[in-house]
Amino acid sequence: MELFRIEGGTPLGGEIRASGAKNATLPVMAAALLLDETLTIDNVPHLEDVTTTNVLFAHMGVTVTMLDNMALAVDASTITRPEAPYELVKTMRASILVLGPLLARHGYADVSLPGGCAIGTRPVDIHLAGLEAMGAEIKVEQGTIKARAHRLVGARFAMESVTVTGTENLMMAATLADGVTVLENAACEPEVADLARCLTAMGAEIEGAGTSTIRIRGQSRLTGARHRVQPDRIETGTFLTAAVATRGDITVAHTDPRLLEATTEKLAATGARVDAGNDWLRVDATGMRPQAINVRTAPYPRFATDMQAQFCVIAAIADGVSTITEAVFENRFMHAAELERMGALIRPEGNTLVITGQPQLTGAPVMATDLRASISLVIAGIAASGTTDVRRIYHIDRGYECIEEKLAQLGANIQRLPDSTPIGSAVTS
Repeated sequence: MELFRIEGGTPLGGEIRASGAKNATLPVMAAALLLDETLTIDNVPHLEDVTTTNVLFAHMGVTVTMLDNMALAVDASTITRPEAPYELVKTMRASILVLGPLLARHGYADVSLPGGCAIGTRPVDIHLAGLEAMGAEIKVEQGTIKARAHRLVGARFAMESVTVTGTENLMMAATLADGVTVLENAACEPEVADLARCLTAMGAEIEGAGTSTIRIRGQSRLTGARHRVQPDRIETGTFLTAAVATRGDITVAHTDPRLLEATTEKLAATGARVDAGNDWLRVDATGMRPQAINVRTAPYPRFATDMQAQFCVIAAIADGVSTITEAVFENRFMHAAELERMGALIRPEGNTLVITGQPQLTGAPVMATDLRASISLVIAGIAASGTTDVRRIYHIDRGYECIEEKLAQLGANIQRLPDSTPIGSAVTS
């Protein structure tokens, strides 16, 4: 086990490059399972979830080749076992994305119910109901989804609630179905549109990706292709949030400002200066205390739930009283108690946190509970006075590439250490 030790009180400044999006990379990797040719994926981030997917693919018999310049070549023509056992997927919710492609191409799939961050109920019922509407026979036995279908058939399916992975899973399955599939109440997230671009490059016929209605005409087979993963909007937003929280000035290059309009609107509301170009964003909060903000999460294009924890840090040091409302997941405030250990004044009211800003947070030992909570505590540690130890940082490694190196490049005093290292020990990083 490892921790991050942070000596806080330093404003962050400088320029970094956005990584490829984790939430776009994982479904694109799953799309390779639809092929008996090679899918080459560019701009792949070096993340624990990508490594886990590679291990899962190796178990299936899929050949994954690491190329230069952050690229992967995935060849699923060698697949021997269309299955995803629990021991390989227990840490990664996105593992459910292999279900649709495996079933569509091979006619059967055995996929364990997935694990991942403990941020609330995220059932896979909609995935299963959609596949059943397309003719699949599905049983859940001893925690494993067993799906069978000679060939899926096109169907019209209205999703009971908006689900990103559900939309992606069904869209992939529909590309090899017999006939036309229409997905209603589909997720509009940019990662869905990015996956659709990849599938289209593979020969799929898809209309409406990025809207609430997606139409897919199934093909008898798809062909090899090359796809570049879009930049990570959540990583970009995280660093821009850190600029405000630490009263610094950060530019994120090789990103897409169009994907972050809800985030940058709220950053501007804190009083920070926000500038954007074609492929960069800059937030300048030099020397200023942020103003209080009101945030409510919702599906894209509104404010992302994956940015909520980071904005709690801004609210904790803002001038005034902020409200942070979580309307997507029911259990995503576990970072609040840890921020209170650092001096944050937080009052929960149902699915809302009422946060009275304090002039300064104070370093303390804290425990990460999920991916975005982890990074919020790191940002809080950089903004705080004194020393902060953030434990359970394996959550961060799932979704942030080379995070301590990037933060150090921006001026943070941060070290990755064994969890048993006493405070005050001299450690060479």
